[in-house]
Amino acid sequence: MGFNAFSGAVGQDFSDLLRHTGARSEGRAADAQDCGAYSSEQLDAIVGPQRRWSWVEIDLSAIRNNVAVAKRRLSPGTRLMAVVKANAYGHGAVQVARTALSAGAAQLAVATVSEGIQLRKAGIDAPVLVLSEPPIAAVPLLLRYSLMPSVYTSEFAVAYGEEADRHGLRAPFHLAINTGMNRIGVRFDEVVDFVRQIAFHRALEQMGTFTHFATADCAETLDFNMQLRRFKETVASLRQIGVNPGLVHCANSAALLRYPETHMDMARLGISMYGFHPCPETRGYFDLRPALSVHARITAVNMPPMSEGVSYGMHYRSPGSVKICAVPVGYADGYARALSSRTSIIYDGHLCRQVGNICMDQCMFEVDLRSHGTHRRLDPHVGDEVLLVGAQNGVSVTIEDLCDVVGTIPHELCCALSLRMPKVYLR
Repeated sequence: MGFNAFSGAVGQDFSDLLRHTGARSEGRAADAQDCGAYSSEQLDAIVGPQRRWSWVEIDLSAIRNNVAVAKRRLSPGTRLMAVVKANAYGHGAVQVARTALSAGAAQLAVATVSEGIQLRKAGIDAPVLVLSEPPIAAVPLLLRYSLMPSVYTSEFAVAYGEEADRHGLRAPFHLAINTGMNRIGVRFDEVVDFVRQIAFHRALEQMGTFTHFATADCAETLDFNMQLRRFKETVASLRQIGVNPGLVHCANSAALLRYPETHMDMARLGISMYGFHPCPETRGYFDLRPALSVHARITAVNMPPMSEGVSYGMHYRSPGSVKICAVPVGYADGYARALSSRTSIIYDGHLCRQVGNICMDQCMFEVDLRSHGTHRRLDPHVGDEVLLVGAQNGVSVTIEDLCDVVGTIPHELCCALSLRMPKVYLR
């Protein structure tokens, strides 16, 4: 119920109460609409970091570099599929997709139908694979927006083919094979029977066949080698019965960089496109550059006396002679509460300790005002810029650093760290 409808329902008493309490018109949408002091264009021009002093910067030149690294590693003739699911791992699907395609990627991959539609509405016409089988109800969307689903149930395959045939369309798909990860896909030893079940349908067109490795990023290779062997044998079985598997692909970022024998017709570049090494074994060999950094400006500066606490629970207490600076980034922005008092924020080229519990919308850090040794005294003020993730003057706080603290992987933190903060793209 809108404000006007609500106030009308409760009558004049509510309006009188607003006047009596001095609330007047602060929350009233009608008064906001009646204000003619600003044009819509003026208000719309106040964007991103101007609305809230926190933002994520995405360096698209780093994306281009990482795609180039992958393409140089690929075997001759192998195509590259850029994985832009989950809003390009939090980096912005449309911008990253365009950048990856311009850098030489041939196809794109997403996780959901809606993610694929977003790319199409942005004018991107490259082949798009949905990396899972959607609900049957989504079939019209696949056909309307030319999205290729992954297929692994006969019910979906037949429904997809029937709908396409009804409108005189083709129904392209990639066959997903479960070689041992046991998440999605037709089990490897049932693939031939499955394909025979759906092969009758004239509209279905198998454009690709793929699997996904569970341990390509692990030092132990037993399970990886088992999956690879099963996949190769299954593809060979399809060819033996006269089925064209289309583009054969199994390499994720780790396999792309570590195992050239997995490149086949196409390889999928995911986390490494965003500048992260999929495993320790690739470090030092490939020049991957992180694209994401997290910025904010100081919104408040306090000097609490010695022993006074900061933030919820007051687990931190001032030692005196420190400035406590607040910045508008909290756990609702993906800056996990578990990082509280366990990370640093970069101010003026120095690492400053984050202190106190990270709040939903804000966090604090400490600037020591005492002079000692060669330490340069810092003097923070409201409006000064800080880095929560990034590098400056030889010091850094990386996504991997934060992952080590909270016990997770870069995929999760990158997706989370852009939940509310606007993105600024550097070309």
